[in-house]
Amino acid sequence: MFTSKNLSLAFLVLLIATAVSAQKVDYKSGSLSVDGKEIAKVVRIKDKASFGLTGTYELFSLSGEKLIIATIATDFVPNRHDNSGAYYRFTFLTTNQVGIFSLSSFGPEKSFAKLIGENNIIVDDHLDAKMVTEMIALKGSNPEVNIEYHLVQRDRQFPIFVRDGLVVQGNVTVGKLKNVSTQAELSTYEFSLPEGLVVAKVSFKGGNAKNFLITTYKDKLTMNYTINIDAGDGAVILTSGDMNETSLKRAAKWLIKNEYL
Repeated sequence: MFTSKNLSLAFLVLLIATAVSAQKVDYKSGSLSVDGKEIAKVVRIKDKASFGLTGTYELFSLSGEKLIIATIATDFVPNRHDNSGAYYRFTFLTTNQVGIFSLSSFGPEKSFAKLIGENNIIVDDHLDAKMVTEMIALKGSNPEVNIEYHLVQRDRQFPIFVRDGLVVQGNVTVGKLKNVSTQAELSTYEFSLPEGLVVAKVSFKGGNAKNFLITTYKDKLTMNYTINIDAGDGAVILTSGDMNETSLKRAAKWLIKNEYL
């Protein structure tokens, strides 16, 4: 039976064992050392696009082989709960692996070196593929992709046409339309930008519906909308006899009016 004294002793032993097994990582003047032994070199390259405010970090073995390239990853949404770090894409050149990691914004170079040193991925002057896989799994991030959302430039006063799966304003294709219905009683369509980025999913019952369930992916909202009967005026539907022409007309015009298309 454990007593409080036994538990305190066990905890103390655990702390001592952890302290003994912990590696000491040092980084100074481009040299990365673990437990006093140099294992790699780091080179910082200033990013011209940011006027040197950010950098790319390259890790070299002691024999001069380039092992890792870490570049700032601007295609991810920043962590809303922690602005002390930034995402970087690590390319492990000799193991053909890629991972996303968060480095401190206040000292990314040292943060990069420390992350490498603490994870034992360099063995005999080379990257250990198994340890790299473990590092990606345990320390890697899986941030939300920052979607580039660009609407097509056109005169928004022109009539709207929906024809052959395309949403057209004037002579400019501003979006695409696809029937993705899975239920006989519920019609569901996806609207996308011309390059294919899906921006909204619209569901309704009947070809002359005024009540719609609309999901907009830009702001991650799902809402019930009542679109007035006259909301589609000025839009001409040519959908090769689609039974939902009137409903689609209203939905398309609503999406354009609210700048989702």
